[in-house]
Amino acid sequence: MAQKINKEAVYKSAKPAEKDYFINDGEGLYMWVKAKGSKLWQFVFTLDSKRKRLPLGPYPKISLALARQQADIAREQVANGIDPVEIRKQSKAEKQVKQQNKIRQEQGLPIINSFTDIAMKWFESKQRTIEKATYNKKLRRFELHVFPTIGHMPLCEVRSPDIFTIVKPLIEQMKLDTAHRTRAEISEIFDYAIVHGFVEYDPAQAVAKQIPSHKAKHRPALTEPKDVAKLLKDIYSYEGTFVVQQALRLSPLIFQRPGEIRQMLWQDINLEAKEWRYLVTKTKIQHIVPLSNQAIDILVTVQEVTGNNNYVFPSIKNNGRPMSDGTIGKALKNLGYSSNDMCPHGFRTTASTLLNEQGWSPDAIERQLSHMPKDQVRAAYNRAQYLDERRKLMQSWADYLDSLKAGANVVPFKRKVG
Repeated sequence: MAQKINKEAVYKSAKPAEKDYFINDGEGLYMWVKAKGSKLWQFVFTLDSKRKRLPLGPYPKISLALARQQADIAREQVANGIDPVEIRKQSKAEKQVKQQNKIRQEQGLPIINSFTDIAMKWFESKQRTIEKATYNKKLRRFELHVFPTIGHMPLCEVRSPDIFTIVKPLIEQMKLDTAHRTRAEISEIFDYAIVHGFVEYDPAQAVAKQIPSHKAKHRPALTEPKDVAKLLKDIYSYEGTFVVQQALRLSPLIFQRPGEIRQMLWQDINLEAKEWRYLVTKTKIQHIVPLSNQAIDILVTVQEVTGNNNYVFPSIKNNGRPMSDGTIGKALKNLGYSSNDMCPHGFRTTASTLLNEQGWSPDAIERQLSHMPKDQVRAAYNRAQYLDERRKLMQSWADYLDSLKAGANVVPFKRKVG
């Protein structure tokens, strides 16, 4: 095929006809003269047995010399097995993304397909399946430790060393739990990205073995009867506000999670039936707490003061919110118990340890602690399981605590079975 067949004058003088027609410039370059008068350059080529056309632009905006130059580039690409049409599409898409990213950056949004962009899509997918507080905690962890380091990077360019850079300072500070959680959540984002076709592998997996194992630190609690006896005496001598006094006294009697106690609602309490029924925040299962006579006495006393509130233990600020989550812990510190001695959650460990020593059914104790089976159907079915035994257990426990407080019977008695 001849190359550069025509001179500039041929294309300049070309007139529209009744039908569109082509002027061949050689080796695949054509001018397409349309019936309506426009003149368009096209490069026609065959690749993988398929005939394709690459538009090069209108004449005279694209001169003959420039059209030939573009055709030469496209011709070389075809010779190397590269499709110039696909190259054009990719270039156009990249320009569009660049323009969109410029707008997004002006709006304070992450650039398209950056780690932050995909991470926020993952966060959005999790929003309906986890608690708001948990969601906010995860997001805050990323804002502090992850986004500043790799947030701006294209997701496909993030490598294992980049992720290790994030967790290394946490390891050096011995914040091993945070390091493990952060790496695991980054890995979840890459799992999400793999499923949605953004990347093909998870670079966070290799980082897992570089983080030392974290030994769980159990919450401090008193489990010796003589120590529990002193704690109870101290609790009943506490001189804080009335609401805190009563919440502190009720905590060892019912040994539920501190967050559930401080958010206890009057509508969930049936004083006649001696029950507190509520939805456990952690497991989303309805839980029944039989109330001992001692617990009822405390609640009746509190009702005279806070009965007009939604919460049994409202905030002292009278802002319609419950007592803050640090109040009971602060009260224990004021009584001389450091965070290494006893914490609000420790009342659960105290009860579990001593009740097991007394011979109560471990299953009944676990149900009373609201430790439910992972099977949600089974958990819901079993919410009232061992209820008769648990009523006896809770009254016996309250009587035992009274005896400890009075200074008698500090050695755990063994419950007779049968």
